[in-house]
Amino acid sequence: MISMTEIRLKPRQKRGDPYTLEQFQEKYGLADEEAKTLHERFGPSSIELDLLMLAKGKPPVK
Repeated sequence: MISMTEIRLKPRQKRGDPYTLEQFQEKYGLADEEAKTLHERFGPSSIELDLLMLAKGKPPVK
């Protein structure tokens, strides 16, 4: 039987080209703090962040 300490989690794969914080903020017209929080929490993946913003109902402004 495998114990919980023996389970190794794979690092999350990066999907899509990464956004810089500035690119993400500009594309969605976000305030500094919101852009920083989302970028840190969900990572720089353009696919992940675009899906997140779609789910939030926030289309790109550019």
